[in-house]
Amino acid sequence: MDIVGHLAHFVAVAEELHFGRAAERLGMAQPPLSQRIRRLEDELGVRLFDRTSRRVELTAAGRLLLPEARDVLGRVDRIRELSERARSGEVGLVRAGLPADLGGDVVAALVSAFRDRRPDLRLALRETGTAEQVEALADGSLDVAVLRHPCDTRGLALGPVLAQPLGVLLAADDPLGASGEVRVDALAGRDLVLFPREEAPGAHDDLLAACRRNGFEPHAVHEARHPQFALGLVLLGTAVALVPRLTDWGGAVWRPLAGSPLALRTSCAWRRDAGDGPVADFAAVTTDVLREVAAMRPLDAVPPRRVVLRPSSGFLS
Repeated sequence: MDIVGHLAHFVAVAEELHFGRAAERLGMAQPPLSQRIRRLEDELGVRLFDRTSRRVELTAAGRLLLPEARDVLGRVDRIRELSERARSGEVGLVRAGLPADLGGDVVAALVSAFRDRRPDLRLALRETGTAEQVEALADGSLDVAVLRHPCDTRGLALGPVLAQPLGVLLAADDPLGASGEVRVDALAGRDLVLFPREEAPGAHDDLLAACRRNGFEPHAVHEARHPQFALGLVLLGTAVALVPRLTDWGGAVWRPLAGSPLALRTSCAWRRDAGDGPVADFAAVTTDVLREVAAMRPLDAVPPRRVVLRPSSGFLS
């Protein structure tokens, strides 16, 4: 008996709770589907569904089997994916997603450290936002990613979550730049420049909520994908940007925020069924680099806060 095929049919019926819809989903006729479910029940020695003329329900045995069946099918998909990668010559390749604002020095240090640790592996990096990374991890087009939290981590394993303190980027002649650090509420009345919400919705909303809690309600929010675009808006003198500390901002100044109330939360993530040696090595190297080069610190050093996601109004001019 094709146990994998029969389990796939069982899962389809269990999710649809309707033999006709399940058959349509599987691209087959209903009678053969019913026969295969009966064969699976005979093989296992248990009844999986209670059937009446009006409804189909899982039995206790069916409810017990369903998560295990999904796990088996997920592992089979993973085996097929790895086999396909082997056929296409991708064995020995680690595909990693990174946020666009990680910083060139951080990326360079990460690549160098990974090469030192695993010279037998090739590293393919993709610059992309957290939302797209989560989808790519789910569909198997990425092996590992550096995510911004909060985000949907169902089905994912996480490395240590690190916090990266944010400061404020100001025009060089801004009076606030004369002090060593800036209070968040001193930014009141300014426009704010942030990364696009679609790249990391949870982190975007988290930062805006933290600004409001600390007395800064931005007059307008501008979304900037590229640091130079953010810099241009800041140099106009009416907008500020919340960014990690970098070395060169060409005409602008960076100042820490008093009390370090704002931070980005970051970690490596990978599918739970894909935590093999290469992925674990990449996660370990990346965590070390984020701590040493990007000055990120363990999350327990940052006070926890409740996050409420709310829809964004997009780019406001």
